Amino acid sequence: MDNWYALTVKPRHEFSVLNGLNSLGEAEGFVPTYKDKRRWSDRVKVLDVPLFTGYVFAKFNVETIRVPILRLGGVKSIVGSQGAATPIPEEEIENIRGLVASGFPLQEWPFLKKGQRVRVDHGPLRGVEGVILSRKDEWMMVVSIDLLQRSVAVVLDRSVLKPTNAA
Repeated sequence: MDNWYALTVKPRHEFSVLNGLNSLGEAEGFVPTYKDKRRWSDRVKVLDVPLFTGYVFAKFNVETIRVPILRLGGVKSIVGSQGAATPIPEEEIENIRGLVASGFPLQEWPFLKKGQRVRVDHGPLRGVEGVILSRKDEWMMVVSIDLLQRSVAVVLDRSVLKPTNAA
C-alpha cells in the first residue's frame, strides 16, 4: 500500500531528490514551496524555496521501493521511529497542497504547541520567556513565579514567539 513519508535530504538537495523520485516511476514526490525575496548586493530576486527545508515528501510502498529510494543521491533517511518508517496522514499532505495551491503568501514557521516554553523574539517584551497557551482564537504566554505560585498571562501575536531550547 502506498503511503506518504517524509525523507530527510542533504542541504539544498530537495529538488534533485524530487527529480530522482519522479524518475523511479513507482513513487510520487512533493516539495511544497513558497516565494521568498533574496537580496544580493546588486539585486533582489524572488525564488521558490522549500517550505520544509531538508525534507521531501514521497508517496510509495515502503515494502517494495524503500531501498531504491534510500539509494537516491541526496536522501539521508526516511523519517520514522525505532527503525520503521512512519507514514504521514494523507489529509496532512492534502492540507499543505491546498495551502500551496491557494496562492496565499506562505512562510516556514516554528512548530509551537500548547504547554511549550517560548521566548519573545522581538518587540518591547523581547527576551521574556513563558509557556504558550491558547484560548479561543488568542495565543497567550504565561509567565510564572513558582515560589509564589502565581502567574501572569499576556496575549501576543504568534509572530513574536520562538520556541526555547528548554525541555
